[in-house]
Amino acid sequence: MLILTQVMYKKPDLTMILNGALAGLVSITAEPLTPTLVEATLIGGVGGAIVVFAVPLLDKMKIDDVVGAIPVHLFAGIWGTIAVVFTNDAANVLTQLYAIMIVGVFVCVTSALAWMALKLTVGLRVDEEAEINGLDMAELGMEAYPEFNPV
Repeated sequence: MLILTQVMYKKPDLTMILNGALAGLVSITAEPLTPTLVEATLIGGVGGAIVVFAVPLLDKMKIDDVVGAIPVHLFAGIWGTIAVVFTNDAANVLTQLYAIMIVGVFVCVTSALAWMALKLTVGLRVDEEAEINGLDMAELGMEAYPEFNPV
């Protein structure tokens, strides 16, 4: 990822490199037993590269993902699940795609229920004053980063 970010952005991007390493781990975790060391490295490398290409794509789509969780866990996870068929003779693409869809439906439904429950009970936003002053002041009574205070 270091070389890829160097080529794409003319400088290394530490967050992309670190998220690329995480994406590589996520990718190979779908089936860690059957790949050889070289195959595992290639699967992880593709997972890492996915992050470097997915982050600007999400930015272009105006999807705010500050920590890069979507490319790391969703995109690299899907890649890793599909890559299982390359090293495990017992797996097939349709089964892997079906599993991806089942997990996707489960996550969407349970997340929607959880967010609805939170909205109905404690709410999803802080009050306007806490939002303006920052949650570090509202919850901790002090500024976490006073050197960034614009006043």
